[in-house]
Amino acid sequence: MPDMSLPEFAGLLASMAGEIEHAAHEGLDQAAKIVEHEAKTELGHYQQGAGPFAPWAELADSTKDDRVRQGYPENEPGLRSGAMRGGIQHVVQGRTAYVGSDDDKLVYFELGTVKQPPRAVLAGSLIRKTDAVVHAVGHHFVGRLFGEEVVGGSMPIAGAED
Repeated sequence: MPDMSLPEFAGLLASMAGEIEHAAHEGLDQAAKIVEHEAKTELGHYQQGAGPFAPWAELADSTKDDRVRQGYPENEPGLRSGAMRGGIQHVVQGRTAYVGSDDDKLVYFELGTVKQPPRAVLAGSLIRKTDAVVHAVGHHFVGRLFGEEVVGGSMPIAGAED
């Protein structure tokens, strides 16, 4: 690294702070997209347990019968018209990413009701995709601060001989 004055170094740190905020937003946006996509993909398919969340319970026979009466496949949990799946979205605000829906049916599906067992869609998606989320956020930070050639490689050591 070339010698720099204190004002030059302060300027470098200030520019890095801006880069960090931009990288945080990009990384969180990419991470939220990963979780959103996983959640949308999960609906309609029974899921194994994830973390503290139990595997999805089999639909009740009465639910299966009702689905068939309404013209839907018998055994696609959480998927009828696709409205619940279509309502899942993400947003990044500051240093927080949100993945969710304003559809009350997803709340009941996720948390369960007196008659319906919980089927973790959003929480299960995050747990299943934790490695991809961490990679996405890390990729944006490392790439932004040290360059894309460092991502997935190694960081050069200052003063090391070539």
